[in-house]
Amino acid sequence: MDATDRAIIAELERDGRLTNVELAQRVGLTTGPCLRRVQRLEADGVIRGYRAVIDPAAVGRIFEVLIDLTLDAQDAETVERFEETLVQADEVIELRRLFGSPDYFVRVAVADLAAYETFLSTRVMTIPRIKNVISHFTMKKVKPAP
Repeated sequence: MDATDRAIIAELERDGRLTNVELAQRVGLTTGPCLRRVQRLEADGVIRGYRAVIDPAAVGRIFEVLIDLTLDAQDAETVERFEETLVQADEVIELRRLFGSPDYFVRVAVADLAAYETFLSTRVMTIPRIKNVISHFTMKKVKPAP
């Protein structure tokens, strides 16, 4: 990977809907070589996909909560049941298993505090072997995720 590949990646991270013509102009290539580089980056798995960034307010999910969650057991059945349950929850927009404590980081997006309380009570706290849940409410997004 060279500087041109890195420039292509940076431009596509900023705007994944760029046409090949626009991208080529921004990185200083002609369209043919630019397209071949993008296709190679896709084939090599460097570019894994493209996505739309949705306005949370437009879809009724403006209230975001970060959860630190600890299980009271780490056996395969407990971990699998927990992960499968949360992966299926539409409210969960990110789930990470961590080394150390807590066991999991969960990012949740819902309509409001009442919706979060319902989600926590009916979806999370009903999962067996949960030991501890700490909810963090965002005051301000200083640097949002891409």
